[in-house]
Amino acid sequence: MSPAHRELWHRLAAHDIGPPDATLTFAARLARENRWSLAHAEAVIGEYKRFCYLAITAGHEMTPSDAVDQAWHLHLTYSSDYWQSFCPHVLRADLHHGPTKGGAAERDRFYHQYAATLAAYEAAFGRAPPITIWPDAHRRFYLDPKAVRVNFSDGIFLTRRVALALGLTVFMIGWLAGRIV
Repeated sequence: MSPAHRELWHRLAAHDIGPPDATLTFAARLARENRWSLAHAEAVIGEYKRFCYLAITAGHEMTPSDAVDQAWHLHLTYSSDYWQSFCPHVLRADLHHGPTKGGAAERDRFYHQYAATLAAYEAAFGRAPPITIWPDAHRRFYLDPKAVRVNFSDGIFLTRRVALALGLTVFMIGWLAGRIV
């Protein structure tokens, strides 16, 4: 790591997002909004900082994981911190967010950019990124986009396993009731 890159990494590691006196910290808000544990949100913030490091040092466009993108989106809402402190003093460069325009060509472009991001991560940090935050490119762009975010207070949600067990239980009760009568 060059001295300039080492200096950037130290600035990133030292930067706390959001007001220091906030009752609801950036990490706590990120956890709440994504239904994550605080420990997971803090891990995602660490990975967001690694992503920012790569975005400045890699020499090509980077694409974040979905979790890292959630941290980036939230950071952008802390606009004073992002534009008046983080970009000019920590990154010493502007880091703009460029969402997809949609369509298969864009998906393929971001797929390849994301795969290059994963490779750049491993080259820069000497290890593969944690899969719990950085899934492989196929999962990120072909499986996960089929998922939806839900508000659990809106209804009852069952996993496939629970639904199967419940269905079998109802079937058995019906079958037994038919045999007993």
